[in-house]
Amino acid sequence: MKKVKAAIIGSGNIGTDLMYKLQRSDYLELTSMFGIDMKSDGLRRANSAGYRVFTDGIDDFVKRPELADIVFDATSAKAHLRHAQLLKDMGKTVIDLTPAAVGPFVCPAVNFSEHMESQNINMITCGGQATIPIIHAINSVADVSYGEVVATISSSSAGPGTRANIDEFTITTKRGIEEVGGADEGKAIIILNPADPPILMRSTIYCEVKEMNEARIRKEIREMENSVKCYVPGYRLKSDLFFDDNRVTVFVEVKGAGDYFPSYAGNLDIMTAAAKQAGEMVAKRKLGKIDKAVTANDAK
Repeated sequence: MKKVKAAIIGSGNIGTDLMYKLQRSDYLELTSMFGIDMKSDGLRRANSAGYRVFTDGIDDFVKRPELADIVFDATSAKAHLRHAQLLKDMGKTVIDLTPAAVGPFVCPAVNFSEHMESQNINMITCGGQATIPIIHAINSVADVSYGEVVATISSSSAGPGTRANIDEFTITTKRGIEEVGGADEGKAIIILNPADPPILMRSTIYCEVKEMNEARIRKEIREMENSVKCYVPGYRLKSDLFFDDNRVTVFVEVKGAGDYFPSYAGNLDIMTAAAKQAGEMVAKRKLGKIDKAVTANDAK
């Protein structure tokens, strides 16, 4: 089967886990990984797996544009601001796993069809990927006036990149709640839990709605849960929904696939899984296998 060439910029934890996921893709051919630390575990593993590795980051890719048509940026928000312009000038499609928010916000289960032709696709944040689909589902039938998410992750799964981007996380997730989830107003909080053994990623979603309809809300949330599970198998509702007057509370848990991260690092796994899904949908479009009117379910 013909595939679309892809590359990863960033050889840290996110880039390395993404490498293992892309190895299983039927539509993306991973060719290379670009990092800046020649001693990084990610570059070592990529080299052992037979991919081309480079140690001068984006500057190396600029010299070798033939290596990929789709580029996954797994660096940092600050670095992506520079990368985005360079890759745009090169005509490459970028799947941005940082909270830089250069391109449109995308949750594959929610709004990919609206941005299939975008050159820069932003995957929001781990908390956004876990919670925005649920807010969107509630909003579709109940009109969410306020949406708040509290993402709790193990401190063991919060590496330097996560810790350096805490402010960007809260700002970007809030925007995603409003722009993709559809809430009139949003708020995002992240908690790093030091428990040992490490806990799984868990997110609490609070929504105030204008048109309460418990039956329809339950139905939409269950359908959305199944849509996200198509590309994040460890995604599930942790308990039954809680209704109180005009408020709905939803508890979500994410268990990682264990490709590179421990299974408790669902916050990292959901980002790489969502990025792979977005990249495959772009690849399918480039290969003429799906048209513009596509959803995550159609693109499985």
